[in-house]
Amino acid sequence: MSTLPNTPMGTRSDSDGPVPVPVATRLLVHALVREDGTVDAGELYAVARLLGMTDQQVRLCIKRLVAEGRFTHEGRGRKALLKAVADATGSITPNVAYVRHAYRQDHGLAAWDGVWHLFAFAIPESNRTSRDTLRDTLRHLGAAPVQSGLYVSANPIEELVEAQARHLDVAHAVTCLTSTDLRVGGLDHPSALAAALWPLDDIAARHDRLAGLAQVCLDRLTQPDSPTGSERLAMAIQLAAAFTHAMEPDPLLPPELLPQPWPGAHARQLTAACWTALAEADTHAPAGTPVPRLFVQYEDLLAAIPERLV
Repeated sequence: MSTLPNTPMGTRSDSDGPVPVPVATRLLVHALVREDGTVDAGELYAVARLLGMTDQQVRLCIKRLVAEGRFTHEGRGRKALLKAVADATGSITPNVAYVRHAYRQDHGLAAWDGVWHLFAFAIPESNRTSRDTLRDTLRHLGAAPVQSGLYVSANPIEELVEAQARHLDVAHAVTCLTSTDLRVGGLDHPSALAAALWPLDDIAARHDRLAGLAQVCLDRLTQPDSPTGSERLAMAIQLAAAFTHAMEPDPLLPPELLPQPWPGAHARQLTAACWTALAEADTHAPAGTPVPRLFVQYEDLLAAIPERLV
């Protein structure tokens, strides 16, 4: 069965269907690293083809990874075996605690206390690297810029921010405070502030894309002609990439600050259901064959979510 470029089995890439998040060849290799640190080249080429990648792309990627010292290479062609020299980078599995918090929010178990958490810093140009790193940390933790050197979060992230500031040796230049009456440019209603400070439309669109992909995969998994192991691997990798694409920029604002219904909650529910269906469809390789770490990581991630939340 032929597929469209970088599109898992059963999905569509026209204007009427979900457009999957592109998967880089390097990321694909990392996603197929098994528990014993190896990648089966035959499996790699098969999944790559389903994602619209050429054999030449795969060969060049393998060559680069070996040249960088990340993998060793034994054998030739589809009978070759790659071995990770160290822990493979390029993981597409989100932080377990972060995802657990998202599901708790989705089910009303992490109500907002109405407190805004603010972070101000004045780090000179001579220490620009530390300043940029601290700024990136704040954004990664879901904080939004209010003005130069001032960031706000709806979640209590002080401990993480202060730890990074100490690591960068700029703790003396960082101020943390809280407020229950934040006002920015005349806006003071919490939901209006959230809409003005965070790119909610873009975040929602990413979750809509994830939900569409998860639904199509679920539909494909319930069809009489069950997808092959390689097809299910392609689905899983696309789903993991889309999940990361949606979750990485999501500040996990409390539901009280978001438009309802919020697409993130729906997308996460469908994603959990899809991973369960993939596991039930025996996504893993045949008995006795090492399992890709990606599946172990996602099983651990979903296992950390209370059963009643999924």
